[in-house]
Amino acid sequence: MESFTPSREQAWQLLLRFNQNERLIKHALSVEAVMRHFAAIYKEDSEKWGIIGLVHDLDYEKYPEQHCTMTKKILEDENWPSSYIHSVVSHGWGICSDVEPVHIMEKVLFTIDELTGLVAASALVRPTKSILDMEAKSVKKKWNIQHFAAGANREVIERGAAMMGKDLDFVIEETIRGMRKVAEAIGLKGTVE
Repeated sequence: MESFTPSREQAWQLLLRFNQNERLIKHALSVEAVMRHFAAIYKEDSEKWGIIGLVHDLDYEKYPEQHCTMTKKILEDENWPSSYIHSVVSHGWGICSDVEPVHIMEKVLFTIDELTGLVAASALVRPTKSILDMEAKSVKKKWNIQHFAAGANREVIERGAAMMGKDLDFVIEETIRGMRKVAEAIGLKGTVE
């Protein structure tokens, strides 16, 4: 039942109700910012895209073994629109969900969820520990080092970029640009002024 449109504040409060882990909250903020950035590129609803990015891992801290399944249940219990729920759950397609990303928003979320972790890790090993002075080539240098940011599944990122119909370098560069907008909040401002 499409009874209401969740606000960013409602999404934020819901996130905090289920997550206290600072790393997971920073990840949620990163994904939100990148989703808003890509929404602007595609001339889509940045508020909706951001909200979906913010809550995409809602269940991960408390229910890691039931990831996506519990998020679906939580959002249904909160009476969220089915279109939002579909989009959120689709980011786990082929990993923990059988909901395939269809809309461009879902394809972007599928792609950048893993990528934001790799980008953040790449920024943290820079001398400035900042995303503000980092370019895509810094991420690409780490791409084939499998033990570096090992949790960031490169195959998922590549599959997602292909689903988006975009070059991997473009997706990485735009992900960096999106994350720059929240650099301080996600701990990646570093020593760059």
